[in-house]
Parts: sequence; structure tokens; C-alpha cells
Amino acid sequence: MGKYVLKRVVLAMVTLFIIMSLTFILIKLLPFQKPIGQVSAQFAYYQDQVRLGFVIRFDHPVEGYGDMLFHYQYSNLDYYYYQVPVMQQYFSWLKNIFTQWDWGTSTFISPNVDSMVIIGERLIVSMRINIISVIVSVPVGIALGIWAALKKNKPTDHIISTLVMIFISVPSFILITFLMLMLCYNNQVLPSQWPSTSASTGTKIAAYVIPVFCLSFGSICGYTRYTRAELCEVMSSDYLLLARTKGLTKRQAILRHALRNAMVPIVPSILAEFIGILGGSMILEQLYGIPGIGKLYVTALSQSDYNVLFVDMAVFTTISLLTGVVLDLSYGFIDPRIRMGAKK
Repeated sequence: MGKYVLKRVVLAMVTLFIIMSLTFILIKLLPFQKPIGQVSAQFAYYQDQVRLGFVIRFDHPVEGYGDMLFHYQYSNLDYYYYQVPVMQQYFSWLKNIFTQWDWGTSTFISPNVDSMVIIGERLIVSMRINIISVIVSVPVGIALGIWAALKKNKPTDHIISTLVMIFISVPSFILITFLMLMLCYNNQVLPSQWPSTSASTGTKIAAYVIPVFCLSFGSICGYTRYTRAELCEVMSSDYLLLARTKGLTKRQAILRHALRNAMVPIVPSILAEFIGILGGSMILEQLYGIPGIGKLYVTALSQSDYNVLFVDMAVFTTISLLTGVVLDLSYGFIDPRIRMGAKK
């Protein structure tokens, strides 16, 4: 098991390195996005690019580096900035990350602000909403699934299954648009946009209602389906029938045996669902104005803020790969019969 864990972690890191390397090279092949703002701010940005090794500075015009990016003249200073070759930038990028953990600065969203600082501020908001939605959706979805399984082929089961099939087909952007229309604009019960930092505590708490409900809605339907299907299959198995014949009550058989075995495929799906929520929140954050990494990704892409976009992609890729590792390993911890790499 230990060798398998090490192998999976190393493979995930290698995959991350390859993805990030290709992404960096492809992004740097795009036209250079010149910063906006005052000349002093642009000069500071190009000086930082020189420090990172992405841009080279001369005191006179030169040939062989393509078009000049920026010309700064102040008093007796005369600087000309050119972009260095892509592969040279790539090796400078590797050196900056491994020696200084420097991922570059923003050009448009927050000029000359470190990209990691921007991501860190937005990541906290996204993670908080996603964690709350998981905390809400998991117990509700599993409880509904257990209820439907215990009432199999009865009116309660039919009602829950029908509602799940209907609601799981509703896209998230339709749901949030409907909720914003009914609760924000028509009745003004909840805030129509994500509140600012100066808003009251009550307004900030109320702002979580729509995002958490929209993110939890599809997850609850999914957990209900998974739990019902798995529990119904386990309850019809031979070993559970044997447990009943030995004297266990229906409640004891379900709690001690059926539910535990039904959780084997459900618990790993919770981890996968978390990543699905994190990626799917791009639309939600954009519509509701939530300052998270989902909205930041769309903003960085539309404004061609490549450094911020690159770090945002790195965060999504890292979380996805690590979740895949945890997902595979979780089967062995949930069910002792599953052991990767164990001797026969």
C-alpha cells in the first residue's frame, strides 16, 4: 500500500509538471500583453519582468529580439525592453518557482500585485462557499437516499425518485437566475449581489443562501440517487439475509452492515463532487458577483492577464490531481478488503 501511495503521488506530481509546462509555453507563445496605467506603473512592471527573466533591458535599440515592448525615458535614463525567447523564459520560470516561489505579477486585474496573493484572497472565498455546500448536501442527500431505500417501491420512494430526476436536470445557471429573480429582485429578501467587505454581518450571512443552495442542489440529488441504489443492492444481498436469520433486527442489519458497505462507493464520490462544485462555481460566481477563483479565471481570461490565469489553472489542476489520488486511496481505507499493492 505504501509503494502504491508513493507511486500515485509521484505520478500526480509529474503530470502536474507536464501540464503546467505545456500551459506556460503555450501562454507565452501568445502576443505579449502590455500593462496599462501610468508610465511609472508600467516601468515597475517591466523592471519586474526583467528580474524574472522574461524581458531583457538595453540602453539602446537592438535587433534579434523582435519588436520593442516598452521605451522608458527619464532624465538621462533611456531603457528599451524586449521579450526574450520562450524557452529561455521557461527555464527562468522554473528557477523562479523552485528558488523563490515567484509566479509573476498581474498586468490588469491588480497591476504589479503578486499573482499568488490574488489567488490566495479569492481561493478563501470559493473554498468557504464550497465547504459549506458540501456540509449541507452530504447529510441531506444521504438521508433522503436512505429514506427512499427503506421505502422501496412505495409512494415515498416514487415521490423522492421522481423529484430527484426532475431537479437533477435543472442547470445551475437556470436555478440561480430563478432564485435571484424571485428572492432578490421581486421580493428583495436576499441581496442581489455579493456584498462588499463593509456590509453588515447579517447581509454577509444572507449572501451565502443562494450560492450554497445552488451548489448543494445538484449534489443532494446525486447523493440521493447513489445512496438509494447502493443501499437497495446491499439490502437484497445474501449476507444481509443471513444476518437477519441470525436474529438481527432490520434496524441493526441496516446500520451495522448494509449502510457501511453501501458507503464504499459513496464516500469517494463526495471528494469527486467537491472538485466538481469547485469547477462548476465559475458560472455561479460570475452571475452572483462572488470574488472567487472561478470568477477570477473568467476575468483573467477575458482581460488576457496571463500570469493570474496561469496560477489559477495551476490551482485547479493541483486540486484535481490530488483529489484523484485521495479518491483512489480512500477505497482502501473505507473497505479493508481493498488494498492496492497488497500481497496475494
